[in-house]
Amino acid sequence: MYSIISAMSQPPTEWVTQCAERLHQRWKTVEPAQLEEVAMELWGDSHLRELPPADAAALWLSPLACQQE
Repeated sequence: MYSIISAMSQPPTEWVTQCAERLHQRWKTVEPAQLEEVAMELWGDSHLRELPPADAAALWLSPLACQQE
């Protein structure tokens, strides 16, 4: 269960790792290092950075989910 700690209080490495893990659920064939690079770019977005990492990844992936419907 996700704790109620704000994403801003987490060190970027933990946030990036958790975000990359969520991205990996969508892109299983992409190298982990590449997913961490994408997660680091997401951390650079102040709006996404305020969210828990899994939520930020899901929000960023949402346009892709709509295209698959």
